[in-house]
Amino acid sequence: MLTIALSKGRILDDTLPLLEQAGIIPTENIEKSRKLIITTTRDDVRLLIVRATDVPTYVELGAADLGVAGKDVLLEYGGQGLYEPLDLQIAKCKLMTAGPVDTPEPSGRLRVATKFVNVAKRYYAEQGRQVDIIKLYGSMELAPLVGLADKIIDVVDTGNTLRANGLEPQELIAHISSRLIVNRASMKMKHADIQTLINTLSAAVDARH
Repeated sequence: MLTIALSKGRILDDTLPLLEQAGIIPTENIEKSRKLIITTTRDDVRLLIVRATDVPTYVELGAADLGVAGKDVLLEYGGQGLYEPLDLQIAKCKLMTAGPVDTPEPSGRLRVATKFVNVAKRYYAEQGRQVDIIKLYGSMELAPLVGLADKIIDVVDTGNTLRANGLEPQELIAHISSRLIVNRASMKMKHADIQTLINTLSAAVDARH
């Protein structure tokens, strides 16, 4: 049995057509079902539905053999117990800093609000900058507007939400897309099955582009 960890939303919508190329089709509508373990049209494959930020944990600790996670989640997670054999080229966006339009940076210590705390620490440490990092779980754009932070670090797609709130994207930290990740032990124990799936998905990605 191969277990694949997926999260609902945009990544799931873009991943299902790729899995279909490998004959892996959920036996029920994932978005409507309350089930967290979903069977598929292949007897040897099942899907786990978990939070996006939990996908690397399930895969690294062996509860799932494979998973699909955004590069932003993987950068923040920083797991060493994962293979990342394939860029699925889906759910593309950018991880960026953003701040109020036409506002100079403060001369003192910078305050940055983000849910990507580890990414932020690494990014500013590489620049040799001292910053205060404020962890938020959502509505990042609000932080600079009410004086909680000078800047934010967040995922940017169109940038429309930033502009609607008087902010602008600034420094690019990373280009983001969704990646197939694999548990290290599973890669050894179930190598043939997993490699076949990787090859099929890779061909599906190439065909799409």
